[in-house]
Formats: sequence, C-alpha cells, structure tokens
Amino acid sequence: MPLEIDLTGKRAMVSGVSSGIGTGIARMLARAGCDISGCGLDSEDSRGAGQFRRVVEAAGRRAEYRSLDLNRPEAIESWVQSAADTLGGIDILVSNAGRNFFEGVEGTKEASWAENLDINLAAHWRLAQKAYPHLKESDGGVVLVIASNHADYTMPGCFPYNVAKAGIKALVQSMAIEWGPLIRAVGIAPGYVLTEAGRSWFQTFPDPAAQEAKIKALHPVNKMASVDEIGALCAFLASDHAAFITGTMVLADGGRSALMQDGEGYGG
Repeated sequence: MPLEIDLTGKRAMVSGVSSGIGTGIARMLARAGCDISGCGLDSEDSRGAGQFRRVVEAAGRRAEYRSLDLNRPEAIESWVQSAADTLGGIDILVSNAGRNFFEGVEGTKEASWAENLDINLAAHWRLAQKAYPHLKESDGGVVLVIASNHADYTMPGCFPYNVAKAGIKALVQSMAIEWGPLIRAVGIAPGYVLTEAGRSWFQTFPDPAAQEAKIKALHPVNKMASVDEIGALCAFLASDHAAFITGTMVLADGGRSALMQDGEGYGG
C-alpha cells in the first residue's frame, strides 16, 4: 500500500496565508485533509484572501480567513478563539508570517530592531502560547514555526533579520521540552523560495533570466524551492510519520549550506 500523508479531519491554523509560502502551506495541508483558519494583513475581500480560500476549498476543505496584525497580542487571542470555535478545535499551528529586515549591524535603528524581534520572533511565541490550551486537547498537537536558513548561515547586511530567525531554534526547543509529549514543536528553515515577490525581484535586473539562473546555480539541486515544496514539508512534519521529530530545526535549502564557498573556477 502506498505511503500517504493523511491529515483528514485535522484542524490547522496558518499565519501569513495571503501570499508566498503561506499559500503553499495552506494548499498542501488542505490536500492532506486539513480544515484551515488563516490570517494575513490583507483585507478579507482582497485577492490574497480569496486565493487562500480557493486553494483550501479546491481540496474540499473548510477555510476561514481573518485580517489582522500579529504585532497586536489582543488580535492573536481573538483569532485563536475564532479558529477554535469555527473549526471545533486546533490540532496544527503553522506560524509562518514574518517580514524582511535587512539593514546591517551599523545601520539598524532601534525601531527596526524592536519591530523585527516583535514580528519575526515574539509573534511566533505569542501565537503558540495562545493556541496551547487547544493544542493540548488535540490527539497529538503540532507547532511548526517557519524560520530561515539565515538562522544558521547568513550574509552581510542581513542583520537583524537573522538574529530573530536564530531565536526560533531556542523557541521550538523550549516548547518541545515543556509541552511534550502532548505537543511537538519543529522549526523549518527554508532557503531560496520562488514566490511572487521573488519573481518581481528578478524583474528589477537588466537580465532577469540570467539573474535567476545565477541564483539557481548556487544550489547543488540547481533550483529554488516552490511554495508547495515547503507546504509539503509542513504536511509531513504535521503527520504521524514525523512523530519522532521535535525540538529541532529542519533545513530545506537545496544544499546551499553544504558549499564551502562560492567562487567561479573554484576547484579545491
């Protein structure tokens, strides 16, 4: 019998579903059988919200969308309660929403430092904390937090984003040891993911195709991840097939971090 990822009847919350990786996560969880409550900054009648509903409902599952700012703790509490009421409980939380803050150590202002830590680290903790009572009642609750390969390996100018992403490792470790065995907690660290924003970024170069090929060539797999590949990883980690995985970060970077160095003509 084929091995299947079956999450039929599971109830999932996913943040940041109105674009990018969040849409892929919602699509793949729905295909695996989840009903999903999603949130984003986009309004409830926006294109992004509509796209989220379509990808979930196309799989025959229920979709709820809330427009909210995860920097507001009261908004998080309201969404968690709404999701639990609408879906009848919460089995899976995928805390995905975040924002780029690439300003460098010298150039980062106090306001950016604080805002970065709030949305890219504290919001994940607040969301998990509020969902905890519902996850505890589930038959095997799961918290997945989307980090970045910048958590372990970064580049000049990517501070303070990388600091918050590195903190996610400590967050999932603490959740795993304090909430286990009822709840598993896993961080996911994607590398380059080809999103709509990424495609737009390529268009800023004189030769978009050449720039895209250059980025692909940085990876042993000679490609960037699709949002659905990250979504499929979430579905696997939320399933019973991953029951022995908790308190750690799973790196999905196409082999990028395996390279000793980048350099044309390097042969040693």
